[in-house]
Amino acid sequence: MKSFTSLKLLLSSVVILFTLQACGGEEMSENSEDDTPIIPVEVSSVSRGNISAYYSNTATLEAEQEATVVSKVRGIIEEIYVEEGDMVQAGQVIAKIEDDQYQIEADRAKATLDRLYNDYQRNKELFDRELIAAETFQNSQFEYESQKATYDLAQLNLEYTSVRSPISGVISRRHVKAGNMIGTDQPMYRVTDFTPLQAILHIPEHEMSKIRNNQRAELRVDALPNEMFIGHVERISPVVDSETGTFKVTIYVDETKDMLRPGMFGRVKIVYDTRENTRMIPKSAVISEDLAQSVYVIKDSLAFKKEIQTGYTNGSNVEVINGLDDGEMVVTIGQGSLQDSSKVSVIESL
Repeated sequence: MKSFTSLKLLLSSVVILFTLQACGGEEMSENSEDDTPIIPVEVSSVSRGNISAYYSNTATLEAEQEATVVSKVRGIIEEIYVEEGDMVQAGQVIAKIEDDQYQIEADRAKATLDRLYNDYQRNKELFDRELIAAETFQNSQFEYESQKATYDLAQLNLEYTSVRSPISGVISRRHVKAGNMIGTDQPMYRVTDFTPLQAILHIPEHEMSKIRNNQRAELRVDALPNEMFIGHVERISPVVDSETGTFKVTIYVDETKDMLRPGMFGRVKIVYDTRENTRMIPKSAVISEDLAQSVYVIKDSLAFKKEIQTGYTNGSNVEVINGLDDGEMVVTIGQGSLQDSSKVSVIESL
């Protein structure tokens, strides 16, 4: 009897042991299901705003009006009145050439002119009274008119000894010094008008339908990386260069902020279309695979992959035409570790 009781106790212990082991296995199985990794990601919400499409190219700034001042007479430079960087007005005297010789020539021409004028007047009176032949009168008239032209030329050369600026602007270069001997048509100064400055673009012909007069243009130059300057399309050439397949577009810079100078190298963007109040997401959220584009959308701490259709790209943002709703959260950093329905933990971006 005691043996049977002992056997019964032993069997009960074994059953209890197996039951406990089975329960422990179920708990381990449940724990293993909860061990799915949680992936940290950064997110951004779908927002609304304006986004533009633009054509971008590089160009060197130029002054639309620039003139080289040359000497119109030969002589020694007596005075230099302006230096590089000085502002000048159109017609302002900027240098003086010695004029002694030209003054003497003008005085001599004037004396001869006065004598011939008296002869002409006397012969005219005699001719009117029919006391001299017509040929004599006409010869005196021709001599007087010829000498008048000689006097006018002498006066003009005398005036040219005062060198004047042909345009208003800034002296951008001085080629001569006081005391130099200068010849006719020799460069003396270069005058540059900084208003307006322009950028010349040569744009591929397939972009011609997008470019119009007065379109907004944005300019950034390497020398001033933190500044943006606004301009507009001033002129569009109506012909395409058959050798390069491009057409010429002239951009005027409307506001130089007194910081831009001719010769600066810049990047120009012509804005040819703007969509207002459109959906946008950061460009870093978009995954491009073959011809398809998609994003990961966060919902209830899970990441779901959704295909989208994008439009314009501007800076760090991209337009979403369809596939997303306002306010949805998309993954911007961490997509490479995600699969559809992955568990995620949203972290704040620094």
